[in-house]
Formats: sequence, C-alpha cells, structure tokens
Amino acid sequence: MRVVFMGTPDFAVPTLAAIAARSDLAEVVAVVTQPDRPRGRGKKLSPSPVKAWAAEHEIPVLQPMRARDAEFAAQLRDFKPDVAVVVAFGQILSQEVLDIPVHGCINVHASLLPKYRGAAPIQHAVMAGERVTGITTMQMDAGLDTGDMLLWREVPIHADTTYGTLHDTLMETGAALLVETLEQLAAGMLVRTPQTGDSCYAARITRETAVIDWTKSARELDALVRGLNPTPYAQTSLDDAVYKIGALRPAGRASGAPAGTIVTADRKAGLIVAAGDGDVEITEIQAPGKKMMEARAFLNGCVLPVGARFSS
Repeated sequence: MRVVFMGTPDFAVPTLAAIAARSDLAEVVAVVTQPDRPRGRGKKLSPSPVKAWAAEHEIPVLQPMRARDAEFAAQLRDFKPDVAVVVAFGQILSQEVLDIPVHGCINVHASLLPKYRGAAPIQHAVMAGERVTGITTMQMDAGLDTGDMLLWREVPIHADTTYGTLHDTLMETGAALLVETLEQLAAGMLVRTPQTGDSCYAARITRETAVIDWTKSARELDALVRGLNPTPYAQTSLDDAVYKIGALRPAGRASGAPAGTIVTADRKAGLIVAAGDGDVEITEIQAPGKKMMEARAFLNGCVLPVGARFSS
C-alpha cells in the first residue's frame, strides 16, 4: 500500500518507523508534518521530530501551513495514496483531504475512545486518576476523534505512572497496533466499530491547568502532579516565585493548617504541606531557574519558611 504519513512530535516517530520497516506491507511515499518552529533559547527554526526522521530516510516531506487549503489537497493527490496514517499531526483535516486516500485516513489516538477525545488524552487520563487507558486506531471523519474505531489495546496506569512513562509506553503500543491495523486492512479483515458510550474531552494543557489547588485531596494532587510530569510540571507560587512540583505523596498526618501551608521544611523531616484532606509530602521540587531536585536535597540549600502558604 502507498502510505502518506501525517505526524509531528516524537510520539509519532515509532509509528512512522514501524510502517517504513514493513516493505512487504507498505511504502511510505510522503510525510506531512507541521512547519519548522523556533525552538530552544536561541529560537532557531528547527524541524519536527517526524521531519528529521523522514529527511534522514530520504522520504519526501510536505509542510503545509494549513492542511485544509486546496493547494495541499492537490499535492496529496499527486502521491496517489492508498491510505493516510495520522499520528498527532496537529492540524484539522478537511473532508476533501480525508477522502483522497483510497482507504481514507487512519488515526492513532492515545486513549480508549470515546473517552479523552482531543489534544491531551495521556495527561488527562493520569490526572483523572484512571486505572487503565490505551490506544485506539480510528477511521477518521470530519469530527474531533469521532470516527469509527478499528482496533484498540488497553494499557494499565499504575500508582507511580507519570505522563512521561505512559507517553513512552503508548508510543510503542500505538506503533504496533497501527501495523496490525494495516495488516488487517490489506487482508480485507478490518472491521469498523462505531463509538458508543460516554465521551469526554481532553483539552490542551495550559498554564491554568498546571496550577495546584491545595484544597484538593492528596489523591487528586498526586494524580495532577504525575499527569504533568515531566512537562509542564504542576506549579505553585510563594512570594511571587513559581515552584514546579515533580512528585508528592500523602504524609500520613493531618496538621489542620489551611491548605497550602508549609507545615515542615526540614532536610530530615521533609517538605510537608497542608492539603484538603490532610498533609502531603513534596518529594521533588524545582525552584525558579534551577533543576528539579529531590526535596530533602533541595532543603539543604534553600529555606522555605514554615507557616508560609503556597498560593493556588
């Protein structure tokens, strides 16, 4: 099959590589990705991870500013694709584009649809305290992650799972499931299953999403912190300084202090903060301009005043 691959971040690269490795099944005739963006301190224009991989393997690359434009549709037709594979591309496709490949466009989505449609399904699944998530391959339609499901595979979320660890697991799971989807498509065995049941939307992560509300329970705070680790990290403020929190856990005590109050800040006793249903111990913290550190080591060189209150 002639495959056009559409994707942008590192999450998409293993799927692209897995397709390219199956020359018996498919040929990647073109890659579509977002335009180069300024990155790093110098704000130098840099290619997306998908573009970098495609360039290294001498695959033609298209970078439309707007994938809904007629010019892009014409370029896509020139490649005569049998199917398009879409993984975290980052732009909405028009019905005209969806209809160009013979077998349409297949999306690899990082949730068990219809739950967590949208831009940030991995983070939201962890933040919501889910025990299981997964990958769904989906026949795309004009809606937002509303197309018929093709294959799906569950992935557990453990008590110590972070966004980062789950991202990497789902990245590899998605690559394998997409290859299986193409195998079934080639064999004429692929079955489409309409989405049913309750759905929810996983909105893009913003600065507001990352702000810690200390009135929440320890369980909710733990889920929030893990769901935002390692980017952008959960955040809280003290005296106009913004601290990033990498990990915390229930302290097994309840001081009764107002939520956000620093109860203990000692390198031996740890960094204890009052929360909605008891105290929590912050175990990883990052001060402005510094690196993320184990909290007890952080307290060796930084004083946080007991009785002060982190803002929500």
